[in-house]
Amino acid sequence: MRKVEFEPHAFNDFIEWSSLDPKLFVRISELITHIQRSPFVGIGKPEPLKFQWKGYWSRRINDEHRLVYSIMDDSIIIASCKFHYP
Repeated sequence: MRKVEFEPHAFNDFIEWSSLDPKLFVRISELITHIQRSPFVGIGKPEPLKFQWKGYWSRRINDEHRLVYSIMDDSIIIASCKFHYP
């Protein structure tokens, strides 16, 4: 199973969700768990990003927010977990 790493601002946003909206925090945690198992299919409607975000994927947290990540050989890099694409 791939390890999960966060960009610094993404980690701050992830921690912030725990106090701002615990339900979204749980949703993000579930998405990350699913990404570890199957990075390109599953819940949250995974889709590859284009243009300057080529190589990254996105999953829906809710209507307003997206989880943006990239997959490396042995890790998952979380680039964003707040709003749409940074």
